[in-house]
Amino acid sequence: MTMIQSSPLLRRALALDAAACAGMGALLSLAAGPLSGLFALPPDLLRGAGLLLLPCAALLGWLSRRPELPRLAVLSVIGVNLIWIADSLLLLAAGWFAPTGLGVAFVLVQAAAVLAVTMAEAVGIGRSVPQGKPA
Repeated sequence: MTMIQSSPLLRRALALDAAACAGMGALLSLAAGPLSGLFALPPDLLRGAGLLLLPCAALLGWLSRRPELPRLAVLSVIGVNLIWIADSLLLLAAGWFAPTGLGVAFVLVQAAAVLAVTMAEAVGIGRSVPQGKPA
């Protein structure tokens, strides 16, 4: 397993990802009912997404505090984020639901935020050094 010495940018991006997952997870989990009315998205979908994000936040927070990481772990985080973005867009494009304008905006804005964090993580892994090599 290839280990990397995580760059400061990677650690900050993972910490931001953790904070965003925790905040969004709490919001969607606790306010699924009211948000469902605003967004015209099923409360179970919102609550399920929120509950999924909470353990992700804990893992990302833990990863963000480690100076050395398995490269595969970071690539997995990036991959899962890309799947989240694709699923968000699919949710809108597939026509399974008829979200309100606010619901469409919510889905697009959160997908764009995930993309921004993912790009920072990708740049951060590029700036990280394989373990055992000088920084």
